[in-house]
Amino acid sequence: MTIRVIIVDDQSMVRAGFAALLNAQSDIDVVGEAPDGREGVQVSRSTHPDVVLMDVRMPEMDGLAAAQELLTPPPGVVHRPKVLMLTTFDVDDYVYAALRAGASGFLLKDAPPADLIAAVRVIASGEALLAPTVTKRLIEDFVKTRPAHRKSHSPLLKSLTPREVEVLELIARGLSNQEIAKKLVLAEQTVKTHIGRVLAKLDLRDRAQAVIFAYESGLVAPGGQ
Repeated sequence: MTIRVIIVDDQSMVRAGFAALLNAQSDIDVVGEAPDGREGVQVSRSTHPDVVLMDVRMPEMDGLAAAQELLTPPPGVVHRPKVLMLTTFDVDDYVYAALRAGASGFLLKDAPPADLIAAVRVIASGEALLAPTVTKRLIEDFVKTRPAHRKSHSPLLKSLTPREVEVLELIARGLSNQEIAKKLVLAEQTVKTHIGRVLAKLDLRDRAQAVIFAYESGLVAPGGQ
């Protein structure tokens, strides 16, 4: 299956370079591009891409606002693409807010070409781009410096079984599916099933949002063991 992609960035050279790189892949097709977030939303609504590469800082409408429009569409709009944020900083408030809004991860704009190609494939497959340990560092850095954003023990945790709570906590602590399976003495497929149920019950899109929820709900404390 071909992965349909659009590129939203205010630098034409960046768009052209990314498009040439991705179109050279047999399983990726760049179906549109836009110079700002507002036009990016329009292009996405007309082309229905699987993945949107979204620059964080742009004129007219920045990437965060555009991502929010795509990921929480108005009534009548069914299509919701995966969104990969492009940034020049590995940790910043815009990236955190985009993950909370439902973006599937972020990628540094100066990352090697192979990383961009891999990122598109990972996002399209339904996984969060960030490795669990990177996600953990991002959220811990944010929560440590902005404790007011944390909530105390969300009632939504009560919807999870004890095993699902265990799995969620281990995700937030940076463990991979394989590591969770080993720690809980479960089959890796069983862990994937638990993660799927956690995401469904908490109405979360992916692993990145699960980590954020674990910290903001008070289940996991920054720096905790």
